[in-house]
Amino acid sequence: MKANELIHRRVAIAENCFADIVVWHVPKPVLGSTHAFKYRLAFVVDCQCVLRYDNESGKRDHRHIDGKEYPYIFSSPRQLTADFFDEIARWRHERAYN
Repeated sequence: MKANELIHRRVAIAENCFADIVVWHVPKPVLGSTHAFKYRLAFVVDCQCVLRYDNESGKRDHRHIDGKEYPYIFSSPRQLTADFFDEIARWRHERAYN
């Protein structure tokens, strides 16, 4: 069995920012993860990635916010995308960025 792409989309948030979401179902967990999903979700503002969720091989599930890395507890692709969009809303609110 090979990887199966579940989600691949770009969502415009405002004129100068967007979310890029890619999630695969993989035959076995990537190194450092305990689930069968590989993902990368990025929020890009003015051509800079300011928020990213991913599970790069060997680094476990984690998120990057303004250049700092934090752990992330993965439960499902649906919860992942909900958490990601909540984080975008929080990021924009904290910076009064509409």
